[in-house]
Amino acid sequence: MDKKPAYSISNRTPLLDRINIPADLRRLPEADLRQLADELRAELIDVVSKTGGHFGAGLGVVELTVALHYVFDTPRDRLIWDVGHQAYPHKILTGRRDRIRSLRQGGGLSGFTRRSESEYDPFGAAHSSTSVSSALGMAVARDFRSEERNIIAVIGDGAMSAGMAYEAMNNAGAMDSRLIVILNDNDMSIAPPVGAMSAYLSRLLSSKSFLSLRHFAGEVARRLPKRLEEAARRADEMARGFVTGGTLFEELGFYYVGPIDGHNLDHLLPVLKNVRDSRKSGPVLVHVVTHKGHGYPPAEKAADKHHAVVKFDVVTGDQVKGKPSAPSYTSVFAKALIKEAEKDERILAITAAMPSGTGLNLFAEKFPNRSFDVGIAEQHAVTFAAGLAAEGMKPFAAIYSTFLQRAYDQVVHDVAIQSLPVRFAIDRAGLVGADGQTHAGSFDAVYLGCLPGFVVMAAADEAELFHMVATSAAIDEGPSAVRYPRGEGMGIPLPQEGIPLELGRGRILREGTKIALLSFGARLGECLKAAQELGAYGLSTTVADARFLKPLDTDLVTRLAREHEVLITIEEGAIGGFGSHVLGYLAMSGALDHGLKIRTMVLPDLFLDHDSPFAQYERAGLNSRHIAAMALSALGREIALEPARA
Repeated sequence: MDKKPAYSISNRTPLLDRINIPADLRRLPEADLRQLADELRAELIDVVSKTGGHFGAGLGVVELTVALHYVFDTPRDRLIWDVGHQAYPHKILTGRRDRIRSLRQGGGLSGFTRRSESEYDPFGAAHSSTSVSSALGMAVARDFRSEERNIIAVIGDGAMSAGMAYEAMNNAGAMDSRLIVILNDNDMSIAPPVGAMSAYLSRLLSSKSFLSLRHFAGEVARRLPKRLEEAARRADEMARGFVTGGTLFEELGFYYVGPIDGHNLDHLLPVLKNVRDSRKSGPVLVHVVTHKGHGYPPAEKAADKHHAVVKFDVVTGDQVKGKPSAPSYTSVFAKALIKEAEKDERILAITAAMPSGTGLNLFAEKFPNRSFDVGIAEQHAVTFAAGLAAEGMKPFAAIYSTFLQRAYDQVVHDVAIQSLPVRFAIDRAGLVGADGQTHAGSFDAVYLGCLPGFVVMAAADEAELFHMVATSAAIDEGPSAVRYPRGEGMGIPLPQEGIPLELGRGRILREGTKIALLSFGARLGECLKAAQELGAYGLSTTVADARFLKPLDTDLVTRLAREHEVLITIEEGAIGGFGSHVLGYLAMSGALDHGLKIRTMVLPDLFLDHDSPFAQYERAGLNSRHIAAMALSALGREIALEPARA
C-alpha cells in the first residue's frame, strides 16, 4: 500500500506524491524516472514562482538529482552539493516537500544545504568550491573507521574556477581514498557536445571489465623496463584524453569518465551504477553536461538562465518586481565608479564572478577593457588588484563582505603590509535577509579595522556612498574600503559627482544635549527615528554619522562624550568593530573616568537565520525602538518593548 503523500499541488504529480524520502524513489522501476523528473521540474517551477530564489541551476540538475538518489543509498552514502543553491530538487526529494514553500522565509527552509535541517545535508554550503575538500575529509574518516559508504561531491564548472577546488583535487589524487566527484558542467563547455558515442564510451570506461583490463595492462607495464613503463602510462593517458578530454583530471590523479548528457537518464544511470560498483579505491570524476534553466523555456531564453529570481508568472516567466522607491546601493556604487572612471583612465574594476551582484556589469558595458571578472577566485582577485596598484593603476575590487573573508591573508599580506592603494567596495555589509547566515556581512569592519594603514568607511545613505567612492579614488597612500548594505537606499538625491571627503571626519545631522547617537553605516535612518521617539520622552538627542572607522574622528567622539550624559554607538557589524574602536579611544583618553554612560550596539553573538531584513534587525535589536530603549535604559528608565510589525 502506498504511503500517504507528503504534499500534492495537483494530480499533475502522481509519482512525486509517492516520494517522501529517497528510499521511496529507489522502489520505482527505472522506466518511471523520466516521468518523475518531469514532475519534479514542474514542482520546482511552481515553488520558486511563489517563493523566489535561485532557479536556473536547480532546473539544470533535476535529472542528475533523481539519478544520484536512485543509484546511491542516501543518506548512508553522503551526497554533498557545492554551494547548495541548486539543491531545491534535492530538498523536495528528501523529506522537505511539505515545507518547500517556506523556502528562504523566516522559520522556513534555507536556500542552501544545511546540516541542522536534514540528515540528507551532510555538509552545509552557500559559498562555493568547498565540496571536494569536505568530501575528501569524509572519505578519509570513513576509511579510518573501516566503513562502507560512497562519498559523492557535486561541483559546478563555475565553482571549479576557485583554487580551493584544485587544491582539494590535487590532495585527493595523491591519496587512495575512494571518492566520487560529479563535475556539473553547465557553462564552461570544457568538452565537445555529448551524444550517443560519448555515452557509450563513458559506460565502457566506467565498466568493471574495462577497469579490470586497464588494471591488468598496468600490472604488465610495471614489469617492463622503466622507460617502457613510462611510455605505456603516457600512451594510456593520451588515448583517454583524446577520447574524453579528461587529461587535466587524470593528471590530478582522478579516473575520468565523461562527458555524459546530464539530462538523459539512459546515459546517466548506467555510468553512475558502474562508478558505484566498479571503483575500489582512489578518486573518480564523472563529467556531466547540463544546461541551466533546462525544461522551462523562459529560463532557457534568458541571458542569465534565471539564475536567481523573485516571484514570477509561471506561464510567461515575467518576474513580479515592485517599483523601487530608491535606487539600490549596488547600482549607486556602479554609477559613482563610472563617474570616477570617466575622469581617470587608471581606474579599473575587478569582480570575483559577481558582475551583476556588484553592479560591475554596468561598469563593463561602459569600460569593457577596464573590467575584470576573475571567476570564483577572491584570493587571486585581491592579489591581482595589488599587482595593478603596484604599477600605478587604481583598482576597485568589488566583493561581497562574506566573500572577501575568503581572501583575508591576501588583504593582509599582499595589500596592507605593502600599503598598496587597492580600493575595496564591500557590498552586502550588514544583514541580508533571505540569503541568511552565510551571506551576512557581519565581520568586515572587524577584520579590516584592525589592519594598520587601512581607511575604512561606511555609507549611511546613497549620497554618502557616491562621495565615498570618490574618496577612495583619491586615496593613493594605502588601501581603503567602503562598506554598504544590500537593497534600496533611503531616497536621498544623488549628487552630480562625488566629492572626496576629509579623511577621519564625521558629521552631525541633529543637535541635542542629553543623548548622543553615533552611527557607523546604514542604521543612521533608524537613529534619526530613535531621536524622534526619545523626544517624546523629553530627551534632547544628537545624531551623528561617523563615516569613518579608520581614521576615527576623535574630535567628534570627544565632543559627544563631553557634551552628553549618554553616548551610544550603533553599527551593522559584530563586536570588535566601530564601537570597540570608540571605547578604546575614550578609555585611553580618560573620557570614561568621569561618569559618561556609554553603550555599544552591535549584531548579537550568533548567526542569524534567514528572514526579512526588518525581522532580522528586530531580532538583532538594531531598529529604532531598540536604540531608544537602550538610551532610556542607560538613564535607568526601563521600558517594555512590544513585538513590532514591519
